Amino acid sequence: MSHYKLSRNNKNSTLIRHRWLVILLALITAMSTTGFAYAIIIYHQITLKIQATSISEIIVPFPTEPTTFNPALIVESAYILNYTYEGLVKENARGEIEPNLAKSWQTSQDNKQVIYTLRKGLKWSDGKPLTAEDVVFTYNEIYRHPDIPTYAKDFFIIGKNRTFPTVRKLDNLRVEFTLPEPFAPFIRATKLEILPAHIFRESVKTKNQEGIPKFMSTWGTDTPPENIIVNGPYTIESYTPSQRIIFRKNPYYWRKDIKGNSQPYIERVIGQIIPNQDTSLIQFRSGGLDYINVNTDYFSLLKHEESKGKFTVYNGGLFVGSTAITFNLNKGSRNGQPLVDPIKSRWFNTVEFRQAVAYGIDRQQILNNIYKGLGKLQNSPIAVQSKYYSPVQTVYEYNLQKAKKLLLKAGFKYNNQGQLLDEQGNIVRFSLMTNSTNNALQAMGVHIKQNLSNLGITVDFNPVAASIFINKLTQTFDWECQLLEVAVGQEPNDWANVWLPEAGWHFFNQESQAGQTPIIGRQVADWERKIGNLYIQAASEVDESKRKAMYVETQQITQEYLPFIYLVNPLSMVAVRNRIQGIEHSALIGTFWNTYDLKLTDIN
Repeated sequence: MSHYKLSRNNKNSTLIRHRWLVILLALITAMSTTGFAYAIIIYHQITLKIQATSISEIIVPFPTEPTTFNPALIVESAYILNYTYEGLVKENARGEIEPNLAKSWQTSQDNKQVIYTLRKGLKWSDGKPLTAEDVVFTYNEIYRHPDIPTYAKDFFIIGKNRTFPTVRKLDNLRVEFTLPEPFAPFIRATKLEILPAHIFRESVKTKNQEGIPKFMSTWGTDTPPENIIVNGPYTIESYTPSQRIIFRKNPYYWRKDIKGNSQPYIERVIGQIIPNQDTSLIQFRSGGLDYINVNTDYFSLLKHEESKGKFTVYNGGLFVGSTAITFNLNKGSRNGQPLVDPIKSRWFNTVEFRQAVAYGIDRQQILNNIYKGLGKLQNSPIAVQSKYYSPVQTVYEYNLQKAKKLLLKAGFKYNNQGQLLDEQGNIVRFSLMTNSTNNALQAMGVHIKQNLSNLGITVDFNPVAASIFINKLTQTFDWECQLLEVAVGQEPNDWANVWLPEAGWHFFNQESQAGQTPIIGRQVADWERKIGNLYIQAASEVDESKRKAMYVETQQITQEYLPFIYLVNPLSMVAVRNRIQGIEHSALIGTFWNTYDLKLTDIN
C-alpha cells in the first residue's frame, strides 16, 4: 500500500501547497485496499503530521480506551501513567530502584522508619509547588482511604494485623514513614504515583448522596485536559474518544540533563487508540506508527524489513508475565444470584479437575505453533529473572492418561459418546473467555478448546472486547474460566494483591471491594489462605534466604492447587523507529520507562 509520509520538519512550500492532494491520494489508496475505516485513520495521521511540521513528536499505539484519567483509579489504561505521573522512587531497565521525586532516603537500624527527602523546586504542571504535603496527602487520604478502592492500598497494608504505615510531614521536603514492623519491599513500593493535594483534597472529603467520595468520579474522560494536573514528563493536551490521546511536554517537569537542558526532549507523544494488533502492524509498516509490540506472528516479517523500514526489533528477553487460564473459584452470591453456576462451581473447586485440565493442555505445542518457539513454558507465579524464583517439582506435561485418571478419581465418568460427566450425570461444559484484541490469546483459546475435547470436555470459547473482559474480571465477577496474561513479577510483593485473599486483584476468588455490591457466602480455601499468609510473612522478613524459602513454598502450593494454570512465557519484543534514540527496552519495565531521555534524529 502506498503511503505518502511528510517529514515533520519539512516546511517546503510545495509540500504545504499540495497537502490536500496528498491526503486525497492517500485516502483513495487506503479505501481501495483496506476500506473506509482505515482510510479515516490514514487521514488523521497525515493531517496530524501536517499540523506538526515544527514539533518533535512520536506516534505510538495504545491498545485500550481509557475509562478515567484519575491516576489512583486507572486499571486498564495504565500506559497513561508512564507519561504523566511519578513516585518517590522509580525502577530502571535492570529492575534496580533509583531516586525520583525523592532525591534520597534514610532507613533506621530496626527497618521500621524511613525518611524521604524530596528534590528542591518540584512543581505540578500548573506551576504549584510539589511538597511533602502532597506525599502525606497521597498516602494518608487516598491510598489509605477505606472507601477508595485503589490498587495501591494492597502494597502498604503490612503484617498479620494488616496495618498501614504512619506517614507524617517533617518539613516541606521531608516525609517520615513509620512501619508497624520491618517490610522488605517497602522502598520499591514507594514508586507509586504522588497525587496533587491542592486538586483532590476537597473531592476526597466530600461525599455524594450514596456516601461515596466525589473523588471516585473526579477526572473522568470528559474532563478538560487543562484541568488534569500531573508531575510527570508530559501533560494531557487532548483526548479524542476512540481515536487518540495527545501528550505535551510538561514545562514544569523537574529533570534536566548534565548541560542544564530541560527534559523530555520530545515535545509531543501521540497515542493512537488501536485495539487490534493487526491494524497496529499495518500502520507501523506504512509509517504511521513509530513503535509496536512485536507479536511472534510478525517477528520474521519485521526482522526482514528492519533495514528497509529504518527500525530496530528489540528483544528484552523473557517477558515478566505469562499466559494462563484461571477458573472462577468464588462460591459466593450477589443480589441473591450465585456468581458461578453451583454445578460448575463444584467442578472448578475440585483440585483434581484443575490438575486434569493442566495435564490436558499441550503447552509445548502452543509454544511451538503459536509463539514459534520464541519463549518458554511457565511453571511459577514468580518470574525466572527473579532471585526468588525456584524450579518447582510439580510440572504439568501434556498427558491425557494422567488427566483421565485424575478425573475418574474425583468421581467424573464418561458416557458412550466419550463426553465427560460429573457424579450427578451433568455434561462437563464451560465457557472460556479471553480478550478479543489479543491474537495470540485467541489462537490459544482455539488450541485449548481442541485439547480439552480430547478429555471429553466441551469448551465454549468466547473472545470479548477488552472492556467487557476487564469489567467481568474486576467488577461483575460473573465468569467461568478466563484465558489471560498475568504478571509473574521479579519482586513477588509487587503482585501481592493477586495472592492476598482480600486484595483487589485476587481474580480467581475475588472479594467485593469498596463501593461494590457485597458478595455473600464467599469462602477462602486453606491453601489459598496459606499462600496469603506466606506473602505477608515474606514481606516482613529481612533475611533474604528465609524470604526466598517462603516464596519457594508459595510456588509449590500454587503448582499443586493451580489457581492459575500457567502456559507460556513469550519473549518481550518491540520494534522502534531508528530515529528515536535512547531506547533501552526491558522485559522488566517496558520500552518507554525513560521517555525523558529519548531524542529524535534526522533519520526519516
